[in-house]
Amino acid sequence: MPQDPPQRPNAGGALDALLDLLALDDLPRTGWLLRGVPSPESIAGHVLGVSYVALALAPRVDPPLDLARVLAMALVHDAPEARSGDLPQPAAQHLPAGAKADMEAALARELLGPLSDVASDAFGEYEAQESREARFVKACDRLHLGVRLVGYERAGLRGLDEFWGTLDDDRFDEFTPCAELARVLRQARESTR
Repeated sequence: MPQDPPQRPNAGGALDALLDLLALDDLPRTGWLLRGVPSPESIAGHVLGVSYVALALAPRVDPPLDLARVLAMALVHDAPEARSGDLPQPAAQHLPAGAKADMEAALARELLGPLSDVASDAFGEYEAQESREARFVKACDRLHLGVRLVGYERAGLRGLDEFWGTLDDDRFDEFTPCAELARVLRQARESTR
């Protein structure tokens, strides 16, 4: 029996997905909210911040990274949260193994499939963490958390110490510019104490 040809994204489906993704503008990053940060950054703000970190560091990585793929992954890495919200680590750790990843993969197909194959492929590549570009974006995700931490602490917020552990990650070692920024962020923290 012949298979139906794959459905190409259409403008109507793309509009629906784009409207759904608008939720990222209003949904807060839950970890900050749970730690008492007033008016925490939105998920969309975080996505933009990760993209800026990637844009700042990627040109300095040797051997060079594919910047288009890096930026595509940075833009879609939290897209499923438009429907799931930002599930905080204390809650996620109580889910069965793989449940969160399965949910996010299903939501990514629903949200990104109608946009383009590029968007869907970027999410899949990021989740697989097999390419240098995907690992770089994951490092930028962690580094943006550090940038946000420095910003919050310079604004006088305290009680965020647990988040600093994300900057002790050895994932930065693969990319010298990432390791350098992690070091600078840790130094910036010391100067605010």
